[in-house]
Amino acid sequence: METTKFYSLPKLPYEYKDLEPYISEEQLKIHHSKHHQAYVNGANAILEKLDKARKEDTTLDIRATLKELSFNIGGHLLHSLFWGNLAPTGKGGGKPGGVFGEMVEKEFGSFERFKKEFTQAAIGVEGSGWAALTFCKQTNRPIIMQIEKHNTNIYPMFRILMVLDVFEHAYYLDYKNERAKFIDAFWNIVNWGEVNKRLEGLLK
Repeated sequence: METTKFYSLPKLPYEYKDLEPYISEEQLKIHHSKHHQAYVNGANAILEKLDKARKEDTTLDIRATLKELSFNIGGHLLHSLFWGNLAPTGKGGGKPGGVFGEMVEKEFGSFERFKKEFTQAAIGVEGSGWAALTFCKQTNRPIIMQIEKHNTNIYPMFRILMVLDVFEHAYYLDYKNERAKFIDAFWNIVNWGEVNKRLEGLLK
């Protein structure tokens, strides 16, 4: 009989202290081990509930169940992408090169223009959510996306190259309610190598 699979919390590719001073060790530890873990636990609990209902042939409120599942899976997957597109202090930030750098120049006219638009998208997310840079394979264009919560306003089938979490839990210990300061700090620890690798994987 096939073993039932569930989600698990990914290990960070760096230590909790490695993003300081832009993200403190305490902030990152709570964000990863508490908030991200909660989405993993939430998604797994719903999968277990679905498994049990199917086994026992009982009725569920499918609409509410799937909405909650979408929220938790979205939280898990977006956080997993987020950790990967951050780099330890001194090893990230600056201006991107490679295929991604060329694409940014072609689409936005300059890196500065891209940075401005992405920053505005992150600042302008209503309530809690994410700013993301996606790639549309039909047009071969990068397109910025605002995501409310973890699962609203998503462009179907667009692959995500880079994300920024603007839930308050991502920055409140370090920046209080000053989201703009957190976004400004983010640009110092972007892992452009990982972003470039994600794009190259789509272009093969």
